[in-house]
Amino acid sequence: MLSGLDDVIAAETVLSDVDGQAGRLIIRGHSLDELVGTACFEDVVALLWTDLFPDGPSAERLGVELGAARARLFDRLRVHTAHLAELAPVDFLLACLTRVPDGNDLTTALSLLAAPAVLTPAVIRLERGLEPIAPDPTRSQASDVLRMLSGEIPRIEQVRALDRYLVTASDHGLNASTFTARVIASTHAGLVSAIIGALCALKGPLHGGAPGPILDMLDDIGRPERAGPWLEAALARGERLMGFGHRIYRVRDPRADAVKGALQGLVRGGHVDPERLRLAEAIERAALEVLARHKPGRPLETNVEFYTALLLEALGFSRDAFTCVFAASRAAGWVAHAREQMLHGRLIRPQSRYVGPPAREVRLAGSA
Repeated sequence: MLSGLDDVIAAETVLSDVDGQAGRLIIRGHSLDELVGTACFEDVVALLWTDLFPDGPSAERLGVELGAARARLFDRLRVHTAHLAELAPVDFLLACLTRVPDGNDLTTALSLLAAPAVLTPAVIRLERGLEPIAPDPTRSQASDVLRMLSGEIPRIEQVRALDRYLVTASDHGLNASTFTARVIASTHAGLVSAIIGALCALKGPLHGGAPGPILDMLDDIGRPERAGPWLEAALARGERLMGFGHRIYRVRDPRADAVKGALQGLVRGGHVDPERLRLAEAIERAALEVLARHKPGRPLETNVEFYTALLLEALGFSRDAFTCVFAASRAAGWVAHAREQMLHGRLIRPQSRYVGPPAREVRLAGSA
């Protein structure tokens, strides 16, 4: 059987390039290191969406139009949120997205980028018995998400940390959810259809659902000296160590260091217990040693999810909503890939190789 279409080229894109051998991520000609150091999320969205919409806004205007989209979306969906609150956060997001009118224009794209930013804090507050908070369209995406989550004006280090995460996870080549978006877009279905499909792929635990269990692992281990024995026992049970290994990267995931840098800013600001970070670092060291010993020759390095778990925890997101925060970032890339496919691609229709039993003659009932 084919192994996940490894090494099959399914699209040509100007959007992002993942170099797994060198551990490098390029977005529209800019390295991840450059973007996390100089660009905000709105800048990266404008970069990704360049030339994909005839009326696409400049980087300066995109923040204004995205803020207005958050306000429109909240007003449109507010009536639906209360009776959907019993759903898991990612299913809540999916259900609400079905109420967004489908289309292929910039207004639809902005609604899709605004949706997880508005709905993620809303569903978390509903889970906590609190009312959702309306957006403030004058704020940046990161700042407004945190304000809608906590009800308080976030501090600058919190905004910078979330913004850095949103930049880091905005696009990443032809991963499972992005490929799903491109397949749907290749049929010329609308952007909402493509992004709902992408989110359905993202909710799978092998793609976007991994950060939460990382915190469960930290909680179970508890103390640095317990890391080695706990990890050894987990591998002996045949369990996968979440936060380590990646399908593409043969070396350390460059996004892991980008997110860890944002996390360290939260430590300096007093939003993360330094002991929590020291525990994570001890577990990381122990895991890399254990994996090298048990699985020699396999490149199982730290991936982006390991420090993402601590970052989102420190910012107040509930564990069951981590996938929704991922979607709030990756929606930028999903929309870009869907539009690129619509504008420049064909209907995606790969072949399969039949490996079932050979054909055989069947005598039909009543035949002579």
